[in-house]
This record gives sequence, structure tokens and C-alpha cells, in this order.
Amino acid sequence: MIKKEKNNHNNKDRKGILRNKNTRNLDSKSDQKKVENITIKEDSELKHEYDLRSFLSYLEKRGELITIHKKVKKKFELAGIISKFDKKEAVMFTNVDESKFKVVSNILGTRERFFYGIESSGPINKIDLSNLGNIGPEYYPKEFSNDAPFYSNSTKNLYDLPIVSHFEKDAGPFITSSTVYVKDQENGNQNSSVHRMLLLNNSQMAIRMVEGRHLHKCFVYAKEHKEDLKINVVVGVHPALNIAAAYQAAYGIDEITIANYLLNGNLKLAKNNYSDLMIPKHSEVVLDGKILHDEVSEEWMVEMLRTYDFKRKQPVFEINKIWYRDNPIYYDILPGYTEHRLLMGLPIEAKIFSYVKNTVPSTRTVHLSDGGSNWLTAVVQIKKRLEGEPKNAILTAFAAHPSLKTAIIVDEDINPWNPVEVDYAVSTRTQADKDFLIITNAKGSSLDPSSDQTNLLTTKLGIDATISLLKDRERFEIAKIPGADNIDIKKYV
Repeated sequence: MIKKEKNNHNNKDRKGILRNKNTRNLDSKSDQKKVENITIKEDSELKHEYDLRSFLSYLEKRGELITIHKKVKKKFELAGIISKFDKKEAVMFTNVDESKFKVVSNILGTRERFFYGIESSGPINKIDLSNLGNIGPEYYPKEFSNDAPFYSNSTKNLYDLPIVSHFEKDAGPFITSSTVYVKDQENGNQNSSVHRMLLLNNSQMAIRMVEGRHLHKCFVYAKEHKEDLKINVVVGVHPALNIAAAYQAAYGIDEITIANYLLNGNLKLAKNNYSDLMIPKHSEVVLDGKILHDEVSEEWMVEMLRTYDFKRKQPVFEINKIWYRDNPIYYDILPGYTEHRLLMGLPIEAKIFSYVKNTVPSTRTVHLSDGGSNWLTAVVQIKKRLEGEPKNAILTAFAAHPSLKTAIIVDEDINPWNPVEVDYAVSTRTQADKDFLIITNAKGSSLDPSSDQTNLLTTKLGIDATISLLKDRERFEIAKIPGADNIDIKKYV
């Protein structure tokens, strides 16, 4: 655990409170109480350039980066090795076949490391993730340049990149960590978002875009005008940029402002000469290119649930040039494993928390469970004051995250991170005819293989697993042994 150090910074605009204290899997209430200390970092550890390399140095100092020098194949072998480190250390490969790039993975493979990638400026060094949706243009970076380290080298061949093949039935090798930068032609705003990209040949890739989201809207506008869409694809940045790009901000919000907020105003940008877009100055790899308005290709791959997505015709991205730094580091995310799920799920936890707390002010925390792939099942902890509040919380959670399939509401004495305790609450505090809420024909996740994936319809389940205020609470009291929490068993055995 990182100890708290005195911080002389003062920024009244940022509360610095991690209200949704979801920083790791917690198995006890004592762990739950300790969780807020996890994100605290010493001042001396925060002074660095804000890029992937500085973050890897930080992990190495903490003993959380494993370096593998033995030659590995980028087809299956590399992915197989990464799978053995799930919820463990980050992994750096220095000798990948047919490539001069190093490859790193699993850098955000634990909840603790997720928060290592976030800066703060308040006296207690914490960040309020639930506030991300309220970040305004005042946080847009102030430092720009026309030059950047990635302009040191270039190629026009996608095969020069160590693009990894992960699973046996994937359509092919995928870039899984790509952040796409684009300008909205209608309002002039810039957007960044995370997309998977299938290698097709030495100059083209199929890019997966979720219908209706921001990049897709930009593409549809360009297609309607029979124009190709210029974009930049960035691989290998400080994790705060990945986190910001994964956050589902409102339409028109530039995620770069969120990234700069997470980095306490330290993000530096560079203007890309091909697209005129502002992109992170210290990116490892930058692809200049365009999404073709009149060409598609079939693609599919493993998704968050670690099941294969169904086949789709997706637009084709064609490169103009690839830029990269000296001694480049390529970042790969293993689909369906913890790093992938946390990167997508933790910002959504914060979003659900913000929505539900607005409806039920006594909301304590939200946890997207591992069993639900950090996407489909949420456990919401509240301090119940009125009958009916849990059902309001359920409906609000579904509204905040349309892909959510199950929402379980628990009391303060139940640890949302402990599935045994959650199961206990469902088993002892619910009656199915009164406390189970079933909603049919609701919009669901396209990833859920049990749903109507053609029409994106599912049945949602809400469970009020809180103690009824109409019953004697003493009947539900969990027995305690006085002094048991203070016993150090090492003194006895």
C-alpha cells in the first residue's frame, strides 16, 4: 500500500474525492475500509513526462513489470503468455518475432494499476471518476507543438507493426489498444474513442465501430457526402488517455479534456500534419489514414465476455503513413481478460454511480462484477432510508448503462466486491415475488449471446436484496465475535 505524503498543490476546482471507491476485488469489510488509500501516490513519484514509458518505469519501480527477453511469436504464443499474468504483473516483451518493436501488455490489469494512471492535485491525492461527465473545456491542454518524438521514424507497411493474433477463431491479427482521433465535420469538435482493428493487408485494416456512437456518426456524415474520413490511430500512450477514450462522454465532449483532467493539466499535444488533429505528443505509434466511405470487410473477434462476436461488415481504414518513436513500444490488450474488462468497465462503474446517487443520495458504491465480465451485472450498495429506493436505484442503473443486464441492490453491511456476501443477501433478504423486478424486451448488450442480438433486446433483472424496513432488523443482524477483528493469528500459531 502506498503511503500518503504531504502535497502542497491546491486546486479548488477539483474535489479530489474518489466517491466510487472501486479499486480492487475486496473480500472483507476491513479491506473495503482500506481501499481509499490505494490511489495515494508520493509527490516524488508524480514528476515525469506523461507517456507510456514513464508509467512503465513507475510499474518497474514498484515491482509490477515483468520483462521477457526470450523470443516469442506474435501469433498465439504472446497472447498465451499474457493470459498467465491475468490480474498479476504487467509484461514487457523485448524480442518479438519479425518485429523491432517491444510489446507491452496488462499494464492496467488490476484495479490498483488503473488508478496509478490517474493524477490528482488535491491535498489527499484522489480523483472523482464520477465527475468525468462534467469536465468542461477549461481543462483542454494548454501546451502544443508541431513536433513530436513519434516523427523520428516512419513506414508505410502495417506488417512492420507487431500486430498480435490472440485466439484461434479470430478473423486475424488485431490492434486492440488503438485510440482513434477524429474531427466532427458538423460541429468542428474533436473526439477520441477506442476501437479494434483487423489487419487485412500491408496498408488496410477493418475498423469496428459501434453504431450510433461518435466515430460512427462522423463516418456516416462523411459517407453521406461521399467523402473518406481522415483519422489518426494512436497506439501506446499514458493510461489516462486510454481511460478517457474508453469513457462514454456525451456527444460533443472532447475526451482529451478528460485525459488532461486526469493528468492534472500535464497533457501535451502535437498537431498532426496529415489530419490537422491534436494528438498526444508522446505517443509511441501514430497511424495517419482515412476510413474509406465505399469499402467494407468482414471482421469478428473475442469480446469482453471472452466469447466470439458475430461477423459484421465493417468499414476499411487505409493508411497514409505510420510514425513511431525511437525504440518503439507497442501496446497490446488481451481481449476478454481483466485489463480489457477494467478499461471498459471502470469508467462505466463511475457513470452508474453518478446516475444512481443523483436518484438515491445515500448510494455508497457501485461494482460491476467479475462474473458479469465487468459489464453485465452491477451490485449497488446503499444506505436504505425508504422502501422503494432500491427499485429506483435499479431503474436508474439500467438507464445509466443500457448494456446492464442485472442490477442487485444491497445494504451497507454487505460488501459488493464479495460475491459470497452478495449471494447471502439475495438468499436471506429477498422474496422473489416482491423483490425481483423483471423487465422484458429492453435494449441490451450486443455482446450477450443469450439475448436477441438481431434486435438488441434482452430481459433485465433487478433484485432488491436490502432488508425490508417493515421487518424487525434484528432478525437480519449478522453475528459478530467481540475483538475478533483485532486478533493477529500469527501470535497463536
